[in-house]
Amino acid sequence: MPKRFCITGICIPGKNYMADIRKRLDQIVQDYIENGLYFTINRARQYGKTTTLYLLEQRLAEDYLVLSLSFEAADEYFLTLGSLAEGLVMDIEECLKKQNVSAEILEEWNKPLPEKFPMRSLGMKISTLCRSCQKKVILMIDEVDKSSDNQIFLSFLGLLREKYLKWQQGKDQTFQSVILAGVYDIKTLKIKLHPQEESKYNSPWNIAANFQIDMSFSCRDIESMLEDYENDYHTGMNIHETAELLYEYTSGYPYLVSKICQLADEKIAGSKEFPVKASAWKREGILAAVKLLLKEPNTLFDDMTKKLLDYPQLKEMLQNILFGGIDFPFKRETPIIDLGITFGFLKDKNGFVAVSNRVFETQLYDMFLAEMAVNNKLYMETASNPNQFVVSGMLQMKLVLKKFYEYYEEIYSNNDQRFIEEDGRKLFLLYLKPIINGTGNYYIEARTRNNRRTDIIIDYKGKQFVIELKIWRGDEYHKRGKKQLFEYLEYYKQEEGYLLSFNFNKNKKCGIQELELEGKRIFEIIV
Repeated sequence: MPKRFCITGICIPGKNYMADIRKRLDQIVQDYIENGLYFTINRARQYGKTTTLYLLEQRLAEDYLVLSLSFEAADEYFLTLGSLAEGLVMDIEECLKKQNVSAEILEEWNKPLPEKFPMRSLGMKISTLCRSCQKKVILMIDEVDKSSDNQIFLSFLGLLREKYLKWQQGKDQTFQSVILAGVYDIKTLKIKLHPQEESKYNSPWNIAANFQIDMSFSCRDIESMLEDYENDYHTGMNIHETAELLYEYTSGYPYLVSKICQLADEKIAGSKEFPVKASAWKREGILAAVKLLLKEPNTLFDDMTKKLLDYPQLKEMLQNILFGGIDFPFKRETPIIDLGITFGFLKDKNGFVAVSNRVFETQLYDMFLAEMAVNNKLYMETASNPNQFVVSGMLQMKLVLKKFYEYYEEIYSNNDQRFIEEDGRKLFLLYLKPIINGTGNYYIEARTRNNRRTDIIIDYKGKQFVIELKIWRGDEYHKRGKKQLFEYLEYYKQEEGYLLSFNFNKNKKCGIQELELEGKRIFEIIV
């Protein structure tokens, strides 16, 4: 069977193209496991947690006895203390059999638990097992937060904590290391103590070390995946440039990297525009894969939609960041910021909160703009005839801006200053979306987005357009803005740029003009 890029379940070496994370595994072993630490790998959905545990298990199997469990389908375990203890005994028995432990150890492990103190008896079984085995024992539990909002789960964590503390004092034998994997940080989970009682932060997992290893893919990690692929197909791709482009859009989010690669390999290659594999792995092919990713439904985006419905405060913060250019100071102790990081939506960027990657940014823009599009006159004007802006297959950006000027003056020119400041840029993005939808990609340049300035970069059939959106703040500020745009065009190696200024002065002079500076041209619209 040929290898494939894996986007579901566990990535298996030999079956899947995957990043080389051996150094990361070595670091986990050296920094955490060999030092006898307990810890939680809590990362966002589809961030490689399960694959990391699987590869870590393979890495440890020679020197340790590894008990690898999952709470994925273990809801019934958490009905009573007895059912949890029995379920764990049963699952650990399976692990012991697979690792060929002696018949004596298995017989001892399988002695029935007394009904009166099942968790205490489980603790004694663990001590006996760890004393009897020639190897140190490691416990791994994946999907640990599936059933973690109840007192039964707390009791299990309490057992691990008690045995760990006694072990530290030389009074007990227990696991060398315990690794719990899930989306949420077990140390700060809200636990429902009783059905009618308010949820509380209460977890005995305060013995756990902070897991600080970066699990996102670096450019070099992505290169290792592409090198494996290139050894099979010899497309002639520039591996370093392709890896950088993938990182540019994903910031190394493992699922997004693998999904874009899968789409390039299985859907873009062989299409009408990219008939051979070699063409699919050039910049245009990767961007086509990104566009397809944003168009097709997937479980990660479905989860994002659900989370924003469940947490309207988080949704409001994201809208303020994306449309308002508001800089929120990064402080993980702030509950809503911590929640956004837990879900993988937010990150720390120079001390301020930012959306974690360009793909998520674009997806969020698309989601929010789709909500605004319903019964919006400006959107319907362009959506009714988007082909008017394309001549000989290429987007005519001057015409796009001229028509925006006409529609805006007709529909919105009498709105007040606050409307222009808060909604002007939303309206332009709403207007732009049906024009490039299906053919081009766009993103907002995060380095320049603030409450006064936003730069939009459009990729359309291999050609880039740089559009700066500005709120008018006086002539001097405007002159500086023009110079900044010229410098930005130099960075993007473009000869022509576009400037859209929202001016709310009473005596404003609206219109269209063309400027030139140092051999570069700016087409400016003032509304």
